[in-house]
Amino acid sequence: MISCLRGAGVDVVEVHAPVWERTRHAWSAGAATAARLALAEARLLTRRVPDVDALIVGYPGQPDMPAAKRAARGRPIVFNPLVSLVDTFVSDRARFRTGSLAAKVLERVDRHAFAGADLIVVDTAAHATFFAGLTDTPIEVCFVGAEDRFFTPGWAPREPFTAIFVGKLIPLQGVGVVLDAARHAPELRFRVVGSGQLDDLLAQRPANVEHVPWVEYELLPQELRRASCALGIFGTTAKAARVIPNKAFQAIACGTPLVTADTPAARELLEDGESALLVPPGDPGALAAALQRLAADTQLAERLARGGRAAYERHASEAVLGPRWRGIIEQLS
Repeated sequence: MISCLRGAGVDVVEVHAPVWERTRHAWSAGAATAARLALAEARLLTRRVPDVDALIVGYPGQPDMPAAKRAARGRPIVFNPLVSLVDTFVSDRARFRTGSLAAKVLERVDRHAFAGADLIVVDTAAHATFFAGLTDTPIEVCFVGAEDRFFTPGWAPREPFTAIFVGKLIPLQGVGVVLDAARHAPELRFRVVGSGQLDDLLAQRPANVEHVPWVEYELLPQELRRASCALGIFGTTAKAARVIPNKAFQAIACGTPLVTADTPAARELLEDGESALLVPPGDPGALAAALQRLAADTQLAERLARGGRAAYERHASEAVLGPRWRGIIEQLS
């Protein structure tokens, strides 16, 4: 977002208090995390914001809204939350039970934060419909995209055929589906990069799955370019149907063929067989069959590489998203 705005000629002043930078498990629960978050919010409350036309509160910004309201002094606030806290921790990750005290608190935090904004920007039209049930604040849609300076074309797959999965090991990602697909297609190689809530699933991974807990962000583009294809998300939660993950944009930005779940959100950007292969969510057999098809058909892989990159340039590049973001802000000024 910041890179997009600057590319569109907008002066951006960043006001930031670090919380997650020194940990690989952002949003992990616990007393230490709570203490870091409280300290960061206290620092934000004391910061003075220079004269600006609007404030943008980014992900994960629900706790930041009180400081933003104070700093705005009546100027417009644009909130780009990406996720709902109650949806993430209750419906998607199942950290708390529906109807529990924690769930009620998270929903209250969500609603209060959304109500404090003048405009909410979400990542897909499917997500906009969901957020409309939580707030009366106006909503706009803008894809997440990728950082163009990092994720550039140059797909050059290495042998043997290897599908790369990058992401937090949480239910939305569907890593269990990926592991079962690997069992269906033992002749193919899988490289899983990430860690998280479902780490235990990797303990029983099949022999054709390599697990790399962490890769530095700057190295992700080369990981994508040398893979035969990139895997998106395959979870069956309601949230999984509403999002297009960062890694999907990053893959198609690099020109790497993408295989991901066929969801309403994915269909906002991708066309099956042209810019990606779309498979039913939660179906390891279908995923394995799609990968076997891709491994056997180099022309299909090359078509998806070209089509994915073309879809990125048309709908999700910084050249497209920058003016979109600028227009969103200017309508409030």
